Amino acid sequence: MTYSDAYLKKILTRTRKIAMVGVSMNPVRPSFFVGRYLSLKGFEVVPVNPGHAGKRLFGAEVRADLASCPDDIDMVDIFRRSEAVPTIVDEALERFKGLKTIWMQIGVEHAEAAAKAEAAGMDVIQNRCPKIEYQRLFHELRMGGFNTGHVSSRL
Repeated sequence: MTYSDAYLKKILTRTRKIAMVGVSMNPVRPSFFVGRYLSLKGFEVVPVNPGHAGKRLFGAEVRADLASCPDDIDMVDIFRRSEAVPTIVDEALERFKGLKTIWMQIGVEHAEAAAKAEAAGMDVIQNRCPKIEYQRLFHELRMGGFNTGHVSSRL
């Protein structure tokens, strides 16, 4: 799947509140690292993990499921196996009336669930990481020595 930089940047610019499904409390897990990074960048991250419901992570209460999340979620970020995606998408479409984006992390894809979300008016990203895309599109990777293809006089 290919997504234009403009499309990804539009999604990341308009998103304010993210329900992160499958987030881990373990600081060495990718989901923890991504959630922490996004929260430090000003996104409100609502952690969703039934095994840790009621605990606090990134300054927010961990929710058991999407049904227990606040109403004003902009994006559902899925850190679960691909076979879990249809159930998550169904729950998200039923729960959130203002939802704009379903985002599936690296290695997570489900064509039928993506088509269903798109038919409901959602933007859908598969097999990508919002942290990586944010860093790339907002020129943060160059500080780590990566060539982002963007030329700037800023350090």
